[in-house]
Amino acid sequence: MKYPATLTKEDDGFIVTFRDIPEALTQGDTIEEAIEMAEDALLMAMDFYFEDNRIVPPPSARQEGEVLISLPVSVATKVLLLNTLLEEHVSQVELAKRMGIRPQQVTRIVNLEHTTKIDTVAQAFKALGKELNIAISIA
Repeated sequence: MKYPATLTKEDDGFIVTFRDIPEALTQGDTIEEAIEMAEDALLMAMDFYFEDNRIVPPPSARQEGEVLISLPVSVATKVLLLNTLLEEHVSQVELAKRMGIRPQQVTRIVNLEHTTKIDTVAQAFKALGKELNIAISIA
């Protein structure tokens, strides 16, 4: 999951903004530092969506002059899971019932700070009638 970001040159460095995720705003002294800070800002912004139980906007197509900032795969899969839960109007308690596990375990699955095995996330999607597919693309 790669989000387009705009790097704007300012007197003291570069400001980074995201069209799709306005909560992610940062800056850096150099382009390299700005991109590194953008990765952190994008990741931190995901917390707002998870805390508020809101759908995370999908990334739009990159426009000229934008750079793509990637979410870690572990976070991207949890974003897709959160969005699916919200779109399907399935609570975490209901997902736990469907998976045959305790609700606390689902809470950990959708917690960005908790490390979750990819197979567990795939099981959650299966309980929602979905299949998690993984693809390789040229960077």
